[in-house]
Amino acid sequence: MDPKSGSNLSFILNKPHDVQFSDRPVPTLSDPHDVLVAVNYTGICGSDVHYWQHGAIGHFVVKEPMVLGHESAGTVVAAGAAVSTLKPGDRVALEPGYPCRRCGPCLGGHYNLCAAMKFAATPPYDGTLTGYWAAPADFCYRLPDGVSLQEGALIEPLAVAVHIVRQASVSPGQSVVVMGAGPVGLLCAAVARAFGATTVVSVDIVDSKLQFARSFCATHVYASQRVSAEENAANIKREAGLEEAGGADVVIDASGAEPSIQTSLHTVRMGGTYVQGGMGKSDINFPIMALCLKEVTAKGSFRYGSGDYKLAVELVASGKVDVKKLISGVVPFKEAENAFKKVKEGEVIKILIAGPNEKI
Repeated sequence: MDPKSGSNLSFILNKPHDVQFSDRPVPTLSDPHDVLVAVNYTGICGSDVHYWQHGAIGHFVVKEPMVLGHESAGTVVAAGAAVSTLKPGDRVALEPGYPCRRCGPCLGGHYNLCAAMKFAATPPYDGTLTGYWAAPADFCYRLPDGVSLQEGALIEPLAVAVHIVRQASVSPGQSVVVMGAGPVGLLCAAVARAFGATTVVSVDIVDSKLQFARSFCATHVYASQRVSAEENAANIKREAGLEEAGGADVVIDASGAEPSIQTSLHTVRMGGTYVQGGMGKSDINFPIMALCLKEVTAKGSFRYGSGDYKLAVELVASGKVDVKKLISGVVPFKEAENAFKKVKEGEVIKILIAGPNEKI
């Protein structure tokens, strides 16, 4: 890991299904509050795969070659003169988005809503599938002893789940239903358990995901059927013992799928809380009558905000969330595109790409 070598191999998306490896300049520390990090491991998110397949997500369109990746951990190799919290050799999880710090949302503690956010691998900003990454020191979280760099690469999706569960205000003794058993859905269920929920139900259409959810964190699982949303909701409540309560205290949708969202509103109890964490179609048919008649508290959730990353690190360090179980495998940097293919085909839960500073 020598930035003086000038080599900064990066995995770059030119256009859909057109990627290449190329050397980019090693970043310079133009701000005394920044650090330079050698990237050791990077996970692949669904948004990365979407850009690779389609070249755009909504109005974010890849117009120039863009480095992919934003779920990373690495090792500090240089620190700006004003940095007092980190030093070369420290292992860190990277928070990949940097707000303006000056607008109303930022000053109000909701920097994830900053309109001027610079987020890795979101056009026009490059991502972290690269050799070296420069970042503000306060957006790099030192990993405690006992937390590996591979676990550090999963702090990003765990922070997403922490934010969702905090939006739901999950508290001890509650019942929580999580729609979707992909990485974020699984982590939402795990965080809900860590927050003290005593009934945690994972719902999906893929049996293998549900079997993993049962072994990972869920107290109950339910395989969604090709029936009405009301019938699926009734089945969930019956199988999880939630009929007497009239449904779950909290329902989280981590899928973005219209049938799951509809089922969610019929699953939550009177006066319960519903949080939309998954993104799907821009517009859907929504059971507004169920929302109103139950006086459901409905919230959106976007990325992560103040304290979420710090708590995610603590959950891993304390052993309350075992993110290692989600790692299906690790591939060398030169096999990055194959890793994307495996994620697209649903062959893995979470695959990590090593390096290019990490040899496997």
